Amino acid sequence: MKKFCLIGYPLGHSMSPVIHRELFKINNIDASYELQEISPESLTDAFETLKEYDGFNVTIPHKTGIIPCLDKLSHRAELFGAVNTVDVKNGKAEGHNTDCYGFLKALDMAGIELAGKALVCGSGGVSRMFAFESVLAGTDLTIAVRDDDIKAAMLIKEEIKDRLSKVVQVKRLDEIDGEYDILINGTPVGMFPKTDACVLPKEKVQKCKAVFDAVYNPRETMLIKYAKEAGIKCSNGLPMLVWQAAVAQEIWFGVKFDMNDIKNVLNITEREMEKI
Repeated sequence: MKKFCLIGYPLGHSMSPVIHRELFKINNIDASYELQEISPESLTDAFETLKEYDGFNVTIPHKTGIIPCLDKLSHRAELFGAVNTVDVKNGKAEGHNTDCYGFLKALDMAGIELAGKALVCGSGGVSRMFAFESVLAGTDLTIAVRDDDIKAAMLIKEEIKDRLSKVVQVKRLDEIDGEYDILINGTPVGMFPKTDACVLPKEKVQKCKAVFDAVYNPRETMLIKYAKEAGIKCSNGLPMLVWQAAVAQEIWFGVKFDMNDIKNVLNITEREMEKI
């Protein structure tokens, strides 16, 4: 039996074991998946033990910290400076970023096009990936953040200029106005238990043509609710979570998943979330 895990700190209740176990079943793969809570200061010491797994996923706060431990990085992992999937073969560990593919697949699933004027809210790791993917797709990008995060957003702006030779705008959230083809929320605003919060006011959300919210608990954040009320195409972050896990397994095993596979795993995951 092959062994896999998710590392992070703290992990709390993660849906990753449910998702991966259901994905294993689709391709009749005999494998286990567990949680490994590892503090940042313990990561380097724990890495040799982690290499005994056939692969593992990486979540907050290790997506950057894991990089010096690895033997190799994929192109996207290097571009984003973040790793969420590690493949271990012959004692060598290669870091990948499957969040980006999960994001693009989730948009496709919702019939949302990453084009035109894009607005990314937030400056953390996932927002950084959203920003890079938006620029790679050819959008006219604005990054919107709180006052405290202006410095981090400006760093993303400079990295995009250096690595992709593209210019993006940075604005404060309260400066945002006008129409956008897609609004992408990479902040935790609206996440359980603070479910009555929204990253932008209702009237500004409803000027957008499509909405993607990385938050998936609750399934319907205020941001998604506002989008639905206005008949705007939208998606929460759960399809991205399932797709990034599927792409991780494609890397580990060389398997493939189709849309029906993912829809079935999504349904099972949603039912499991309702039990929490």
